[in-house]
Amino acid sequence: MKQIAIVLVIGFALSLCNLSERFKKSSSNSSGSPSVSDNAANPERAQPTAAHTAALAGGREAKWERQGMSWTVPPNWTETQNESKNLTWRSSGSDAASLIVSISPMSEEFPVDSANQAAYDGAKTRAKNGEVDELKWVEIDGLKGVQFRESNPEQPDGHRRLQWMAYRKYTGQVQHVNVMLASEGKDFERHKDAMYGILYSMKIAH
Repeated sequence: MKQIAIVLVIGFALSLCNLSERFKKSSSNSSGSPSVSDNAANPERAQPTAAHTAALAGGREAKWERQGMSWTVPPNWTETQNESKNLTWRSSGSDAASLIVSISPMSEEFPVDSANQAAYDGAKTRAKNGEVDELKWVEIDGLKGVQFRESNPEQPDGHRRLQWMAYRKYTGQVQHVNVMLASEGKDFERHKDAMYGILYSMKIAH
């Protein structure tokens, strides 16, 4: 549980740190790459592959009723945290993978479009620095967000994340939704299909 908490704290900090500063940055001087999609107006719709679907065979529903969200997870995954703003599910074994979801309430006047773009630009800078190897706009259950995957860490026991971030209005409140799937770098490929399958199975009220 301590490692899960560390992943959550680090991931959330990286997602939101220097947000106001990123509003001012332009991405016009970026060279881009085949793994980067800048088309925010036409986000890719989440479509699980056959391998993603197979990884969830015989799975179960991970439901977060108080936040109107749910996922399909493999049968060996169990819930380890269910609070008002945080949810965690984890696979079994010492080489486990985790689903970590956090909700952050924002003010009614929060600039959602600018914040989305800032999150994308921040991940794009990380891609240029070799820290991210996949970045794109992805629509999941009708909600557009920023999806990125971290590059393999230098140390095999370092954490590697697949992450999707978006903003929604739920029960009259603007919220930042942060969905992370993580494992140690050495185990990422083994869990990868299940991670993408879980992410793309998400149902989210908005």
